Amino acid sequence: MQWTYLPSMTIGGQQVVTASRSELTEALISDCHAFRRNDRPFGPRLVFDINGHGLSLSKTDASYRSALASADIIHADGGFLVTLSKRLNPTPITERSATTDLIHDFALRAREEGIRFFLLGGSEAVNAACARNLEEIYPGLSIAGRHHGYFSHEDADAVIDLINHSGADVVFVGLGKPNEQLFSVKNAHRIRSGWLVTCGGCFNYVAGEYDRAPEWMQRNNIEWLHRMATKPKQFFWRYLTTTPHALWIVATEAMKQRREQKT
Repeated sequence: MQWTYLPSMTIGGQQVVTASRSELTEALISDCHAFRRNDRPFGPRLVFDINGHGLSLSKTDASYRSALASADIIHADGGFLVTLSKRLNPTPITERSATTDLIHDFALRAREEGIRFFLLGGSEAVNAACARNLEEIYPGLSIAGRHHGYFSHEDADAVIDLINHSGADVVFVGLGKPNEQLFSVKNAHRIRSGWLVTCGGCFNYVAGEYDRAPEWMQRNNIEWLHRMATKPKQFFWRYLTTTPHALWIVATEAMKQRREQKT
């Protein structure tokens, strides 16, 4: 079985799909239906996000870097990657595909197509609120199962059994970087679903624990500034250190590519 093809480009040393949110959504629907028909025995399609934090982490954490290399899709959760891609590549990333938006895009179409979700991650309260809100916003959406993210290594087998018995087509893994990527790669061969999607703190937004930035900040790809300002204890130091590092990575990789093209 072939997954739906999505073109990609290289930015900051990572292969990132150039697909729009709607194209990613249709790929999910197509792949999940194909998975149901063929029952792929060797695991789901691994769908990871990349932003400034992730790009920086890929250069400092070897295990995370290795996990990224196993992804089937890496999409641009970070808006600055979209902006820079338009300056560095003739076929840039179409738009930012933040998981906080994609989960709603996916839910709308999943409801129409009977695609079932499993939510893994967050606290029990956040996880339950996220499931409840998705079902209220999208009546008819099937949340096949859910589990909080505070489980031990010893409990992982039971969590995977819960996922598999739920019959979910899409598993959202919100354990934070790098844990969600490491968990996904380690256990993909044991999980029976169409897509395995890492989503960071996405459940907190759906649950209403976090507020999105104003629309104008989202449109200009500077939502990270809003997060840094509104939750300084959680995000200030992260963005202060990783954003400059990520920009340096993109710049140095772009210069390296140009030198290679000239030789």
